[in-house]
Amino acid sequence: MIDLHGCSYSCKMRCYLRVLFVCTLLVFCSLLYIFNQLVSSLERADHQDDRSAPRDPERLEPVELAVVACGSRLEETLIMLKSAVLFSQRRLRFHIFAEDDLHAGFRQALQSWPQRFRSKFNYSVHPISFPSDSAREWKRLFKPCASQRLFLPLILKQVDSVLYVDTDVLFLRPVEDVWSFLSRFNSSQVAAMAPEHEEPRIGWYNRFARHPYYGKTGVNSGVMLMNMTRIRDKHFKNDLTAVDLKWADLLMPLLHKYKLNITWGDQDLLNIIFHHNPESLLLIECHWNYRPDHCIYGSNCISAEQSGVYILHGNRGVYHDDKQPAFRAVYDTIKQFPLDEDPVHGLLLPLEEKLKSDHTYCGRSRLVFTKRLRQSATELQKDHDRSRRAEV
Repeated sequence: MIDLHGCSYSCKMRCYLRVLFVCTLLVFCSLLYIFNQLVSSLERADHQDDRSAPRDPERLEPVELAVVACGSRLEETLIMLKSAVLFSQRRLRFHIFAEDDLHAGFRQALQSWPQRFRSKFNYSVHPISFPSDSAREWKRLFKPCASQRLFLPLILKQVDSVLYVDTDVLFLRPVEDVWSFLSRFNSSQVAAMAPEHEEPRIGWYNRFARHPYYGKTGVNSGVMLMNMTRIRDKHFKNDLTAVDLKWADLLMPLLHKYKLNITWGDQDLLNIIFHHNPESLLLIECHWNYRPDHCIYGSNCISAEQSGVYILHGNRGVYHDDKQPAFRAVYDTIKQFPLDEDPVHGLLLPLEEKLKSDHTYCGRSRLVFTKRLRQSATELQKDHDRSRRAEV
């Protein structure tokens, strides 16, 4: 009986010890897991602090901005560049593609800007350049020189990324803010653009296009952020051949196939390309490319209503006629603003006053034109005041 009791007691003790060991091990593992999670969260917080901490703009790579100007677009292009320099905190590098007789005008105007702004950018003026065997076809496509943008990855071979904008674009917030979308590209994306329309009932592509286009309403190429290294390296799916083609080998065959079916030239070709490669495009919201279509029949850009216009695109010549006074008011105000003047009283307040007299549909949405600009002008005012104090 003693042995049996001893055996029973011994067995129980072994069971208790095993249970105790397992519990201790579980507690240890749980503590270890909690400790690791705490360390990870602290590291993430440190990383977020590093990212959100202000960095010296001079230490960052410049924002690369490209534009193509032909004909009478000299002044319009200079106003666009002025808006970019005005609000940016980063250094900028302008790649200006222009007809030969415009080169001297660009150099003379840019060199005349106040040194405080002139020191924020450098620039190069390039001739218009198309492949020699098809130059005439490309020049005659849509507007003169417009299709030059398609060849930027092949011309600016040493440039990794570029923000292309049409001459009729105005920045109402710092250029580097749209540039930051490059860091949001996933591994397959090579470019970012905004939709051509928000409202399908008034969309052009979904109602009239005779060729493939991106998504439900197509995309507008007036503001196009490009990772050109990826564009040069990628093989694109297409409806020309079963073989994926590189950018340089894709453009001319596409033009030959669709030249009788396209209306908007190079923009249509981009829509065809990204129709077949939708995973390669990052779609950005309409307030990054706000056009008369977003208000001409009533407001239909929700992001602009919420946050204001970030980039204004005055296509259809609205900066130079009286059809859309709100767009012309923004253009004229930036044009007339002396770079070294008080931005709140010299830019923001005069614009708000001009917009009060516009009773068109776009004019009724006047707050979208100044909501973000007010913040940009206030930030610029602080820089202006600091510079004045430093001079004293």
